[in-house]
Amino acid sequence: MDRLSGLDASFLYLESGAQLMHVCGVIVVDPTTIPGGYDFQTFKKELSNRVEGIAMFNRKLKFVPGGIDFPVWVTDDEFDIDRHVHRMAVPSPGSDRELSEVSGHLAGIPLDRSRPLWEMHVIEGLANGKIAIFSKMHHASVDGVSGSNMISYLCSLESDAAPLDTSSAEHQRAPSNLELIGRGVLATATKPWQIVRLTAPTTRTLVETSRRARRGTAMAAPLTAPRTSFNSTITGHRSIAYTDVSLDTIKDIKKAVPGATVNDVVLALSGGALRRYLQERGELPETSLLASVPVSVRSESKRAGRNQVSSMFCRLGTDIEDPLDRITGMAQANVNAKEHHKAVPADTLQEWAEFAAPRTFGLAVRMVSDLRLADRAPVIHNLVISNVPGPPVPLYFVGARIDALYPLGPVFHGAGLNLTVMSNNGLMHIGAIACSELMPRPWDLIDKFPDELEAMRKAVLG
Repeated sequence: MDRLSGLDASFLYLESGAQLMHVCGVIVVDPTTIPGGYDFQTFKKELSNRVEGIAMFNRKLKFVPGGIDFPVWVTDDEFDIDRHVHRMAVPSPGSDRELSEVSGHLAGIPLDRSRPLWEMHVIEGLANGKIAIFSKMHHASVDGVSGSNMISYLCSLESDAAPLDTSSAEHQRAPSNLELIGRGVLATATKPWQIVRLTAPTTRTLVETSRRARRGTAMAAPLTAPRTSFNSTITGHRSIAYTDVSLDTIKDIKKAVPGATVNDVVLALSGGALRRYLQERGELPETSLLASVPVSVRSESKRAGRNQVSSMFCRLGTDIEDPLDRITGMAQANVNAKEHHKAVPADTLQEWAEFAAPRTFGLAVRMVSDLRLADRAPVIHNLVISNVPGPPVPLYFVGARIDALYPLGPVFHGAGLNLTVMSNNGLMHIGAIACSELMPRPWDLIDKFPDELEAMRKAVLG
């Protein structure tokens, strides 16, 4: 038995038919590298062998009666690979557009909570002879880093080699309802003491934030974002697009701008692409868009849980035309944002999430959706942008060489667009997922990234 942390459980409580809390990925592989050639049944059997005994793939939720405590993970003794790995084909002509349409449809289907919270769809029929694997894992089970680490369970450095990680987990027994209720009562009884313990550090954080705001060294504040066409109430329909850019070019730009990081360049690149997209549509705001940027605290956090993240708010410079000015300003602003973020204890979000109440979260989500509050209330942030580190060398997914891996995160009421990037063997893969009613053609945005990177290269490197 493995109890979910408050932050893990919050992704269950925040989920609705419109606000789906799974993370997805489009993995494009070359089947010609598979020893003996590709065959779906053989491929599925090998995949089954690799996930056997790995907790991430074989655990399911058991809920506490009355919802008085967070659910627990238990081993699914009736695990069946056929319920998680499926086969399908894209319609002709099998281009990226057809693959993205199929992927968008799959992304809009919730995971079955009675089973382990993951799925993979092996998609055949691509015009280039490649195969795509569309993966889904619930955010209660993984964050960006742990989701990326999933690759190590299934991949190898050579097509015929063993997986990078062959570790297995102990069997997680299913506790009785009486035991869960007892644990829940005990956890509830200790919450007042936990609040007292959190009051002092939280107060110090608020005081420090106030001081930084007066000095002009605080990170960008939420609730100050301008409204765009993708900042509204979302539905459960998803649209997807993706592209690749050169990681070497991003690194060259980073080296040429004092104090800049790869993440700064990614944010400035995203800001430039969004500026082009909004300007083309005649809806570019006068003030900069605001992004929520997840930050891993895995190395600093002392709390258990699958999600060990915090968040940093960053202005994207969409109000700045010159790419050099944008990246320079981004690097300078993010120095303050990172220092401010470091001043906040790593476990703050996780500890306050321990007070999450399922009914309260569920009621809040329904209220925001039913009353369409996201259409009228101040915009908290325009979108989420994540930068997930990927493998620096070629990897083989069940024997098939990975040619591209496009990560896709969740979208929220009021922020109907998510951009996630992952480095992989010299490329930066960029995935965009949006509410299709708010952004029906994300390709109009994603196609701006290569052009913007070239403009940044010329502006910075000459």
